[in-house]
This record gives sequence, structure tokens and C-alpha cells, in this order.
Amino acid sequence: MNRAPFLTRVVLRHYKSIGLCDVHLGSLTYLVGANGSGKSNFLDALHFVRDALTNSLDNALNERGGLNEVRRRSGGHPTHFGVRLEFVLPDERNGHYAFNIGALPGRDHEVQTEECVIGGKGKGPFFRIERGELKESSEETFPAVVSDRLALVSVSGLAVFRPVFDALIAMGFYNLNPKVMRDPQKPQDGRLLKSVGENIVSVIGHLERVAPEQLMTIQEYLQTVVPMVHGVERKQIGPLETLQFRQDMAGAKHPWHFLAQNMSDGTLRALGVLTALFQANRDSAPLLVGIEEPETALHPAASAALREALLMASRQTQIIVTSHSPDLLDDRTIAPEHFLAVVSEDGETRIGPLDEASRSMMRDRLFSAGELLRMNQLAPDRDHLNAQFQRQAELFGSQAE
Repeated sequence: MNRAPFLTRVVLRHYKSIGLCDVHLGSLTYLVGANGSGKSNFLDALHFVRDALTNSLDNALNERGGLNEVRRRSGGHPTHFGVRLEFVLPDERNGHYAFNIGALPGRDHEVQTEECVIGGKGKGPFFRIERGELKESSEETFPAVVSDRLALVSVSGLAVFRPVFDALIAMGFYNLNPKVMRDPQKPQDGRLLKSVGENIVSVIGHLERVAPEQLMTIQEYLQTVVPMVHGVERKQIGPLETLQFRQDMAGAKHPWHFLAQNMSDGTLRALGVLTALFQANRDSAPLLVGIEEPETALHPAASAALREALLMASRQTQIIVTSHSPDLLDDRTIAPEHFLAVVSEDGETRIGPLDEASRSMMRDRLFSAGELLRMNQLAPDRDHLNAQFQRQAELFGSQAE
């Protein structure tokens, strides 16, 4: 049975290069556009939410260069920025979480408005906070809140809001770095793969212990992508740990063993992508996984295996990938609904579903998305983009729904 997508709709305002974005997501979404179009900024907005909840709002901003680097300047003047995420929780309740963040004179930043609603206002738990002051809530008791932090962190101490907090921090975002994965690592928490793969050995070791069937899936796809590789396992080296691969060698009766230091960037990156996709186990299960350009460093012949892995993983975990690779998208069976086209116009990122001409050609299987991309014919629907601009979707309240 396929799991329903966690995030169903994302509304962004003034986040980095994105002036306004209002899109719906499915179980598998390809964000497709040229280099520099702003694909990564969409994923980073979601990553920002997770970082602000797991660490702190201040750290999440500082890691991105501060508030002035995050909020988009409109007409040359700094603005606030806002995020609205509409979701379906694992228990099938829907709702939304939204906030606006802006600057204060003489101070760094403030949360201007923050709102969380589960099941509809008046039907389930909800709260609304403005500049550190609680305005509305379904709960008789409420923790103290301050204007420079997201209240959901402290509110997660209330059982009714904990599922939203847990779901939002159970998102993983990946731009995998083979060099980091190649070096011996200190043992770490292996329940969730970190962003560049800096704990991949611990994740593989954790899967060996608690979810061998998931590790088997990873190894089967890895062999499809890199046929010479027959398996991978955790290897202890004193106080450190590394990956050990089994690989065919010409003339050898049995596979040889190689440590990660001897493996190619393509092999390590493929392992990282597959681990990100299939890491779910009984101890942890990311509800959403976002991967930057999973095809990087892979041979074009591996594209079919990677597409299959993405589709299979999306049955259990919502998947978003960025790509500008025609090879990865060169499959006429991929439905146009799986795509969001990203373009940059006058320095502003615009995101929308494919235009009708592209959708029609893909539905009739006249062209694949990859073929349209090669011809520079993969474009967002202009009517949708214009409607976004005219509607200027609200971030808060039922009027935003």
C-alpha cells in the first residue's frame, strides 16, 4: 500500500530568489530547470524549516548567511519572507504550518506570525502567534513563547502538536559529497542519513542490525547501477569506521574487498542516493526526502535504474529531486504530473506545473521529458504562473486554503 504524500502544497514568499511560489506536490516530484534557475532554493526553503526546528531559527539563518541573504529584496528593499506547508500526517489528519519572518530595527529578526492548524480550525488543535504573543489557541495551557524563535519547538511539548513537529523534522535533504563519504568516520547516530553523507557508515551499520531487507534493496539497486559491485558493509578500523565493498575482479574466483577510499565518486554517490531513498526502518522513517541532482557522477546508462529506484522509494517516502539531466528524464512512461518546471526571469525564480503543450506531448508519449528538455521545450504553465501572481496566496488562515 502506497503512503499518501506528506507535503501536499507549498507556498513560499520572498525566499531567496523565489518571489512567490504556490505549488502542489505528489509522491514523486522532479524539479526541472536550467542551472541557476532556483531549483535548489525551493528545496532549501523546506530544509530551512527542518533546520529551524531541530536546531534554532538563529542557526538556520546564520548557516545561510543571515536574514538578508535569505529574504528576497523586492524593488531593492528588504522584505519579510514566509512559508506555508500543507500536510497529511501519518495518522491521515491534514493541516498546515506557516510563518512569516522579518527584521526588527536594531535587532536581527522576529517571527511576525506563526500558525499551526490540524484538522481545520475549530475542528482540531490550532494556535496563532503574532510577534511573540499568543493570539488564539485550542489549548487551555500554552508554553511561553518569544518572538525570535519558532514557537512550534516549545509547543511540541504538548502532545496534540507533537505529531506536526515530529513530521517536519523527519525530512531529509541531500547534496551528497563523495569525499566526505570516502574518509573514515567517527561512529554516529545512524537512524537518519545526514545531508552530505557524513554518517553513512553508521546508517549502513544501523540497517545491518535493524532492517537488513532495506540494506538488501540498496545493494540490489547499487549492483544495477554499478554492476561490478556486489555489496557493501560497515567496517570497523580502530576508533573509526568505513565502508567495505565487494567487487568483481577479472580472473578472480570470488569478489575482492575494497574500502571506501578506493571507490569512485560515482559509486559512492550512487550508494548515498540509494541510502537516502531506502533508509526507512522501524526506528526512523523520513516522511520526505529531497535530493539535489541524484544523477551527478553517474554514467548515463545508470539512469533507468535510478528512475526505478526513485519510483519504488516514493511508494513509502515522498521524494523530491532536482535535475537538469535529459538522460534521467528520458522515459516516456513518466507522467507529466510528476514534474514542476523552474525558470528564472529577471532574476526571480518561478515554479509551476508543465504547460499544456508539454503535458499533451508527454501524455501521448510523443516525447519524454528528457527529449523536451534537450529541445528547451519543458516550460511552466503561464496561466498557472499568472494565477499565482494575481492570487497572491495568503499564508495564514482558511482563506489560504
